[in-house]
Amino acid sequence: MFQIFAKWLRCYFSDIEAVSLSIIIILVILMFLLMGRIMIPIIASMIIAYMLTGLVEQLQRWRFPHLLAVILVFSLFIGTLLILFIWLLPLLLQQLINLFTEIPHMLNRVQDFVASLQINHPEFFSTDLIKRVTTELSQYVTKFGQFILSFFIATVSNVMTFVVYLVIVPLLVFFFLKDTKQICDWFIRFLPEKRQVMNQIWLEVDRKIGDFIRGKLLEIMVVTLISFAAFALLGINYFVLLAVGVGISVIIPYVGAILITFPVVIIAYLQWGWSAHFAYLLITYTIIIALDANLLTPLIFSEKMRLHPVAIILAILIFGALWGIWGVFFAIPLATLVDVLLKRWPRKIKEE
Repeated sequence: MFQIFAKWLRCYFSDIEAVSLSIIIILVILMFLLMGRIMIPIIASMIIAYMLTGLVEQLQRWRFPHLLAVILVFSLFIGTLLILFIWLLPLLLQQLINLFTEIPHMLNRVQDFVASLQINHPEFFSTDLIKRVTTELSQYVTKFGQFILSFFIATVSNVMTFVVYLVIVPLLVFFFLKDTKQICDWFIRFLPEKRQVMNQIWLEVDRKIGDFIRGKLLEIMVVTLISFAAFALLGINYFVLLAVGVGISVIIPYVGAILITFPVVIIAYLQWGWSAHFAYLLITYTIIIALDANLLTPLIFSEKMRLHPVAIILAILIFGALWGIWGVFFAIPLATLVDVLLKRWPRKIKEE
């Protein structure tokens, strides 16, 4: 057993590149564990800059100077940010507040519906069962009210942090775009001179994760716009909030679509009941989900970029358990990184 373990160590960890990679991975994990909250604006800035780098490079191919290309792309980013904060964010907040205000009334309607089941179908729903369900719903309403109160208190206390992030993140994005080469050169100084395999890993990770992030952003925008138009035409309540939710849900494959389906269906049912409008909404929503899964995703993402569904679900479970909601959001890029590392990890000797 010891000989097998020693052989495995010699194969995968005797190369200087393997040792360097191991140290980098350990340091990054420790940094996230020890300084997770501090790293949030830095990671957010790096992701935004990463998405905008393609536009900067395209402008440079059109003979724009680097600094001018950065200024133009950064101006586009700031303009988009202003539109979101001036128009979309207030609308989302207003609909979110309205939804929070309406939820106790919605739950009361659900209670009335549950109570009517016992009256109309006593052979299937006993009085004790209905009492238990209505009691639990009442407790849920109370807990939900407490949650809303604590949520608003926490939001007010975090306003200052949000304002600071609102200033820091755009500044970091600008400097990441402007000084990408200098930052990369500084980091490369700490790597060993022999880094052929590490360069291959970086190029593949850069291509796959870069294509994934930019493709996912395009998918979010398309799905959000289609959902917005469809929900607005159908006249469903909170259509902006639901459209944004459907768009964001594509970040988490399979799981996201299932989770966002519940509020869409519940809000539509409470608004229209068992009616033609409710049926039209369900059909439209099903078409949007089907088009995203069977047309949009294959068009945006190549076959080589797509992971097996089992790998995606495992990544969501593992990284979600490690880093919570952020682990769920970044499960696919992290799984892609792990996949590339396993395939390209430097080996000192060939396996027989």
